[in-house]
Amino acid sequence: MASANPIQVQKYLSGIDYPASKEDIVATAEKEGAEGEVLDALKNIPDGEYDAPTAVSSAVSDAG
Repeated sequence: MASANPIQVQKYLSGIDYPASKEDIVATAEKEGAEGEVLDALKNIPDGEYDAPTAVSSAVSDAG
């Protein structure tokens, strides 16, 4: 299965304030037009608070 590129993921999270919950991250990505593997990847990260873009990228890589 192809995984989302961290750069693609961050493109859809540019306006988010950290720390952010998984729900906030997914909602922001949807609002910014994310779809397909980017949105799927974000929906598959563990529930919790993320304190920085790097934490989200790491979770996406680990979940992939």
